This record gives sequence, C-alpha cells and structure tokens, in this order.
Amino acid sequence: MDFRGKVVVVTGAGSGMGRAYAKVYRAAGASLALNDQDPAALADTARMHGGSDCLQAPFDVSDRAAMLDFASQVMARFGRVDIVINNAGVAGGDLPVWALTAAHFERALRINFGGVLNGTQAFLPHMLAAGRGQMVNVSSIFGLVGSPSQADYCASKFAVRGLTEALMAELQETGVTAHLVHPGGIATNIGKVDGVETAFSKHYLTTAPDDIARHVQRCLWRGRAKIVYGNDSLKTWVGSNLVPLGWLAKLVWRDIKPVLNLAPYKEATKP
Repeated sequence: MDFRGKVVVVTGAGSGMGRAYAKVYRAAGASLALNDQDPAALADTARMHGGSDCLQAPFDVSDRAAMLDFASQVMARFGRVDIVINNAGVAGGDLPVWALTAAHFERALRINFGGVLNGTQAFLPHMLAAGRGQMVNVSSIFGLVGSPSQADYCASKFAVRGLTEALMAELQETGVTAHLVHPGGIATNIGKVDGVETAFSKHYLTTAPDDIARHVQRCLWRGRAKIVYGNDSLKTWVGSNLVPLGWLAKLVWRDIKPVLNLAPYKEATKP
C-alpha cells in the first residue's frame, strides 16, 4: 500500500488509536495533519511519526470553528485531503442511566458525536470538490449493542453510526466514500481512571492499537465500508445482527457484570 502524495487527517492523534493511525500511514508514505486537545501529546506523536511536513493542530474537536480552521490549514498547506479519520473521543461516566447526569450525556455527545460531525462537515466539501476521498468515522462495538453503565457513551457512538450510514447513502455517485469503524477492546487510555486501569480495561481492552490501525488501513485500501475489529468485536457483531434484542441484553449483562461497579445498582434496588 503506497500512500506517497496522499494527505491523511487524524483527530485524537496524541495517543492510542490516533497515534497508531499516524504511525501506519506515515510509514506508508502519507503526509499527515494531526489533531489532539493535548498539545504535548500531539507534539510527541508528530515527533515520533509525523515527518518534516506534519501539520499539528491542538484543539478540542467539539469546537466547530477550530475544526473549520483546521480544514483550511490542511488545504493551504497541502492543497488536498485524501483520508480523514475522525477518531477523537472520550469515555462515558461509568454509571447506570439513573445515576448519570445531563452533563455526562452532553459531554459524550459534544465530543464523541459532535467532534465526528464537525470533522465530517469541515473536510467533506473539499473532498466533494475534488471528487475523491475517504471519510472514516470511528464508532465502537458499543455502537452495535448497548452496554450497562455506558449509556452516555453508547448514545454518542450509536449517533456516529447513524450519521455515517446516512452519509454512505448520500455519497453514492460522488467519488467520495464513507467508512464506519467499530473497534472492540483496544488497549488505550480511554478505559483508565486517573491513569489507572480498571477491572473493565484489564479484562476487555487487550487489542494493540497498532493492530487495529493496520487492519483499518488494509480495509480502506480495499474499500470496505464497515470495519469491526478488536477484542470481543466478532461476537458483538454477530449478536447485534442475529440475537433477539431481549436476549442480547441478558447476554451483555451477564458478560459485563463481573467487571462492573455494582454499588449504584444495589443502592437503587434497596427496599
């Protein structure tokens, strides 16, 4: 896979999957435009994998004006954009619905969904004008099934799925394609609390970020629209397609319960 002369945009590139995407695309010869809300982490990625022509843009992806300016910077620097990977995201509140606040949902939707929407709308006009490009939006396996104590996160990732599936239909006959990534348990910082692994992250987040980055790169090269990869992703995809919803909820609860903080559940069901 030769990406020399291509320009790849990655949000959330300061660590985890974002850094891995930067690594594999730079190794394949692409020029990179990278974003992260953490300037120091972004600079580290650029130093390790960016190359001399790397564009760095530290900002919060929920800031629409900053995203539009980022797109303008990319076009001014490179004159083209070939792949946009809307990867940036945050974890949920790790509480059941009745214990989550409106602020939990607003934060997840603002960053996980709003960031993807901003990245899509900022770069898509340039792709459409050129008649080519791949818009890659990162959801989650929790955008395939609902998970206990992850309702705010699931809501945002299902929203990414709906946006991208609609976009896939709209982009027919344009030369531009949309792609949806549903990562399984990837070993990133998103599952940590104050830098410490939780029982959930230790048990489920085991797939190396480099593995999914290389897999996504291969799938995009082949034009695959929906990409499901990572620990527990296959059984989640099968369950979401074949198991009746009521049974699926029981199976998910049974699978996740051993690594949940059950205190808010017990408190809510006290007589």
